[in-house]
Amino acid sequence: MTATRSFASTIPAPEFPSGLDWLNTGRRLSLAELRGKVVLLDFWTYGCINCMHVIPDLKRLEEKYADELVVIGVHSAKFANEGDSDNIRRIIQRYELEHPVVNDKDFFVWRQYGARAWPTLVLIDPDGNVIGNHSGEGIYDLFDHVIGSVVAEFDALGRIDRTPLELVLERESLANSPLLFPGKVLADAKYNRLFIADSNHNRIVVTDLEGRVIAAIGSGEAGFDDGNFETVTFFRPQGLTLADEHTLYVADTENHAVRRVDLAARQVETVAGTGEQNRDLRNTGGPALSTPLNSPWDVLFHDSVVYIAMAGQHQLWAYHPEAGAVRLYAGSGREELRDGPLNRGGLNQPSGLATDGEVLYFADSEASAVRTASLDPKGRLETIVGTGLFDFGDVDGVGDAVRLQHPLGVAHRNGLLYVADTYNSKIKTVDPATRESRTLLGGNEAGWRDGAGQDALFDEPGGLSVTGEGLYVADTNNHAVRAIDLTTLQVSTLVLVDPDGLLTQQPPGAGFSGRIVTLERQTVAPGEVTLRLTVTLPEGYKINDVAPFSMVWSSKNRKLSLNPDDSQRSIVKPTFPLEWPISATAGETTLVGEAVLYYCEAEKERLCLVDQVQLVVPVTVAAEGQNSLEVSYAVLPPPDGGSN
Repeated sequence: MTATRSFASTIPAPEFPSGLDWLNTGRRLSLAELRGKVVLLDFWTYGCINCMHVIPDLKRLEEKYADELVVIGVHSAKFANEGDSDNIRRIIQRYELEHPVVNDKDFFVWRQYGARAWPTLVLIDPDGNVIGNHSGEGIYDLFDHVIGSVVAEFDALGRIDRTPLELVLERESLANSPLLFPGKVLADAKYNRLFIADSNHNRIVVTDLEGRVIAAIGSGEAGFDDGNFETVTFFRPQGLTLADEHTLYVADTENHAVRRVDLAARQVETVAGTGEQNRDLRNTGGPALSTPLNSPWDVLFHDSVVYIAMAGQHQLWAYHPEAGAVRLYAGSGREELRDGPLNRGGLNQPSGLATDGEVLYFADSEASAVRTASLDPKGRLETIVGTGLFDFGDVDGVGDAVRLQHPLGVAHRNGLLYVADTYNSKIKTVDPATRESRTLLGGNEAGWRDGAGQDALFDEPGGLSVTGEGLYVADTNNHAVRAIDLTTLQVSTLVLVDPDGLLTQQPPGAGFSGRIVTLERQTVAPGEVTLRLTVTLPEGYKINDVAPFSMVWSSKNRKLSLNPDDSQRSIVKPTFPLEWPISATAGETTLVGEAVLYYCEAEKERLCLVDQVQLVVPVTVAAEGQNSLEVSYAVLPPPDGGSN
């Protein structure tokens, strides 16, 4: 797209076909109703790292041209799993998208506009005509110039419509659960610790191996600030690795950095990366703090080196702590499945790392492959399973017959690899010697169910960690960590026990992010009163019996007092109504309760959701009042999968 004096066009933009699912809107949109707006179509697919790199630029453009520009994400799925509207809804929530998205799973819109690559962007003028298109990332400067020129030109003609576009954002159905899209997990059996990359809370959660919370590392705000556990900020962290008892390294993915956590001193510092994305493939390394990185997705410490899965530029890098330097380790930078010498082979968005001490194993996600890189710098890249960028599926077997679908995690134990076959929502094993792949856990659909074998269900698991006879799984879309007994193959959900409230503290400036329900005023008598809570679920749903229901009560001006141990309660398998003893003092007050409840489909348990609600109850305490305070609410039905 080349700048000219006028960007007005005479090529009509094709209208969106009917019958497509729309998200973030609550209804179908048409280009006809968007006349007067500059429209930017973003053709993307959610497993594509290059598409993710475009999101920050889109958000900047949306902020700058808030009244004149409408961005529409056209999601044309590469992988079968990516074509499901519920999965697209989750990725919209995960990446905090605030613009309309249409599910173009059959490539109708893609073909209408002649798109040929992800990401492709198409600009449409306020008269509904196509101005031009551009493929690739790094789009802000180009589109800022063109959009600014188009707005000025059409504004002078009186043809800009600055009426706000009414949207219904998917984030409104997302509860702020204890974990939010956890990406990776790291088990430390020696010191009885579990580290969880709580990615969308922008923090690292530390528990013991039974789930008791020990620490939360990070304020919860997205940012790039070093500091202590309470003040440090991350931006969607992923991979974790321990160098020793007190040293944890973190792949701070969207800050394009590696952070070092001093667990003893409770301090975090940046050790590699500048906070900016590297876009120069000629960059092969240098001083760690002045060399930009590109979406590091996993890290692995071995023999004094931190290996980095550099997903954003399809390479493996190495950080050398003693030298304070980072170096390219493997991969030409071309996105291709090519074996060969480390510096010549091609990688495809590597996203998970493991080692047996002889080679590095890595999940080469976009090629749906599991591969190796020699630990000898003069060695080679080899493929265990996987045959190409567009060869994927769900097929057990041996060698080239095996099909995975966008695996993100890999772990090694006793000569066997455990693989998070992410888009198949399964845990599989791969034998590096025989190239045999077998499904270990997970059914034929995504869901949240404990059990053994195919009875257990996961939803896009992203990370694995082995310890002894146990395997821990970051079950990303279920906002949970799952624990697997490798002797019995029994899967259970790790219930986080947080007696000190380390995970419930809101980040600075944050308010309640869920649904607020204000109930009718009630009158209770002074003295001892019973608070009784009843919750009603939608038809066809049941309470998830492995995830805790949590409830926190507070009262304005302390006219209603609860025992401190009772004011915050976390219960697995709650039976309603629940009761609390409270002490009431004459006067006017407001009781506030914040509840988080997990619920699932009663039959298949394929769909599990989280409901977060704040209950506001005006209360009068007077002699004529009752001896009980009855509070009830209904969980809203889940979203229907898109609007046509």
